[in-house]
Amino acid sequence: MSFEMIPVGRYQTRLYLNVLSDESVSALWQELIDTLPWRQEHIRLFGRERAIPRLQCWIGDVQAVYRYSGLTLQPEPWPPHLATLKQRLEQKTRQSFNSVLCNLYRDGQDSMGWHSDDEAELGPAPVVASFTLGATRRFQFRDRHNRHDRISLDLPHNSLLLMPAGLQSEWQHQVPKTRRPTGERINLTFRYVYPLAAANE
Repeated sequence: MSFEMIPVGRYQTRLYLNVLSDESVSALWQELIDTLPWRQEHIRLFGRERAIPRLQCWIGDVQAVYRYSGLTLQPEPWPPHLATLKQRLEQKTRQSFNSVLCNLYRDGQDSMGWHSDDEAELGPAPVVASFTLGATRRFQFRDRHNRHDRISLDLPHNSLLLMPAGLQSEWQHQVPKTRRPTGERINLTFRYVYPLAAANE
């Protein structure tokens, strides 16, 4: 599994290519499409309730309850191929993950706005591993203190972007909309979630 170092400010992200075999990645895609309870969540933004522009599902260990943007996500159990991928990524990155946010981008109008994965239950310096299946989409970083300082890269099928500890406190990221014709994309962002009671101490 080769990788490319991509500097983001003072941090070094890693982009791994060809993470799984063709057979394994096809089986994983089919499992996720066919078996996950995909849903379109609603969040409150600027005092108004809005549907998020993508489908998602939260998977994890029983204690991995996750809150963001006013949502409280209770974890669904690990499907077999996804559990196998988690173990492979843990071995490769030498990190521990107990949860994953699965996002399904149906076309170029589905997107993820600017944000950082910095919720209290992720701890002070989370490591986030972002795995992509399907259509290639543009992924962008911007400095939280200088929003004109941006970095863009394309995340292709069967790739993993590893965002190191500390990055979330200084940089935001997004998947912008695109007018270009594009197919379905699944993105899996693996994290370690601490129990809510511990996170609130």
